[in-house]
Amino acid sequence: MAESFNKREKEKRRQQKQEEKERRKAERKANAPGGGLDNMIAYVDEFGRITDTPPDPTKRQEIKAEDIEIGVPKRTAEEEDPTRRGRIDRFDEDRGFGFIQEDGTRERFFVHVSEMMDEVKVGQAVIFEVMRGTRGLNAVKVRKA
Repeated sequence: MAESFNKREKEKRRQQKQEEKERRKAERKANAPGGGLDNMIAYVDEFGRITDTPPDPTKRQEIKAEDIEIGVPKRTAEEEDPTRRGRIDRFDEDRGFGFIQEDGTRERFFVHVSEMMDEVKVGQAVIFEVMRGTRGLNAVKVRKA
């Protein structure tokens, strides 16, 4: 008989622990900061700002999946003009290379003396094309503007 009494007591304690655990869980859920999932939802408005107000369904716009461009947009014929304008930023005649700073973008391109079609000086305006080299973009076909 002692064993069965012991088993019943263990079962009672186990059940009490389980009930206590459920009670604490319910208490935590009731007192949780934020008040549940509904208070954690955030929306993004048409200006890209995060807000807790749902969007207005009357302002909704339909967008076709084909119209969404992922990545870099394809170039058009207008953008494919290969000539660029810039100025000789630095040039070391002894070593045979220098840099051209493009007008507008202020981007710098490496230039080697073998790619120069005219004699140029530092600060002089030039017209050039760009070609990918082993270490980045290089200016080629450089001539006076």
